[in-house]
Amino acid sequence: MTSPTAPSYSTLPQDRIISIDMLRGLAVLGILILNIQSFSMPFTAYINPTAFGDLSGINKWVWIVSHMVGSEKFMSIFSILFGAGIILLYERKKEQGKNPGRIHYYRNFWLLIFGLLHAYLLWFGDILVAYSLCAFLVYLFRKMKPKGLIIVASFFFIIPVLLNLLSGLSLPYWPEESVKESMKMWLPARESINTEITAMRGSFSEQMAFRGEYALFMQTFLFFFGVFWRVTALMLLGIALFKSGVLSGQKSRAFYRRMAIIGLVSGYSLCAYGVYQLFEHQWSFEYGMFLGHMPNYFASVAVAFGYIGIILLIAKSNACSRIKKLFSSIGKMAFSNYILMSIIGSFLFYGHGLGLFGQVERIEQVLIVFVIWLIILLVSPLWLKNFNYGPIEWLWRTLTYSKALPFKKSLDK
Repeated sequence: MTSPTAPSYSTLPQDRIISIDMLRGLAVLGILILNIQSFSMPFTAYINPTAFGDLSGINKWVWIVSHMVGSEKFMSIFSILFGAGIILLYERKKEQGKNPGRIHYYRNFWLLIFGLLHAYLLWFGDILVAYSLCAFLVYLFRKMKPKGLIIVASFFFIIPVLLNLLSGLSLPYWPEESVKESMKMWLPARESINTEITAMRGSFSEQMAFRGEYALFMQTFLFFFGVFWRVTALMLLGIALFKSGVLSGQKSRAFYRRMAIIGLVSGYSLCAYGVYQLFEHQWSFEYGMFLGHMPNYFASVAVAFGYIGIILLIAKSNACSRIKKLFSSIGKMAFSNYILMSIIGSFLFYGHGLGLFGQVERIEQVLIVFVIWLIILLVSPLWLKNFNYGPIEWLWRTLTYSKALPFKKSLDK
């Protein structure tokens, strides 16, 4: 059996696909638009913005725009790219005569460890655990043709829709206690919210009581109820798109133009309809908890396709060289930048740092997002002038291959 100690395909800069790096760069910046709400506000505010904070005037429009532009859109891109990465790694390791399966499972085992540490020590909203677990299954579909992958992906994608429809339509028949328990998550009592705010502004051990509870909830109930099905579907779709040449820029400019226009127009229209209905129903538990977010569930994928189309148009253009280089450098360090955002967010909002949790309104969160973006925009290209990888990427690959890969660029000369 071949030992998986050879350098990763991404060791060599010429082996990288710039369109995929650019998409990763866009996605890692975009996810902060929604994640900042989770860093700075109680858990319930993420799913029901009426449960905490001001939702009027400029703050209302900040939520609407951020929801339209970002909610599940950039995470959809990440999931699609993760699937593309699975097949890309498989094909390149197979060409090199390596054992791609062994490397894949080593790689995602360590991603699982990173995710658990991230979720329980920094921020419960971690997505790495879900990606690693879904990747274990998705690898089994790597040899399917694009058409078959899309069919299987559609099956996985529709499961959460059916579960939500079933839950929403059966709500009148639920036991009263079950309704009350679900209501606590949708619109908790002020006392419960104050307890969470006090804990998150407190010591690290006090924070752990809530962080651990929410992380476990996301990795169990939410994972099996929705995240597993959606992420698996989008990873399979990512493999199909990569095999079809869509993500590597092999299609025509006209193709990506249509992709961008159709994706954004249809996606934003459906998302806007969903937002309108949520306000029309006054964010009621009966509508909002299960049915209210369904329009965005579909819209987010359409919008993600629109963003992908735009980035691929830029990637295929002879202009915009600085934008290409900047976004690709952010994408090459997507893992490190993702963790960096959590480090900054936890320092700003939690008790071991500035303790601003529960004190920052949505308009102020926008300013923080811009500042963090600026840090990432400045640090990423500067870092990659001297190093082959971001620090977390290097550690991940080193653990995967059981060998310290060249870190500084000077070592490669």
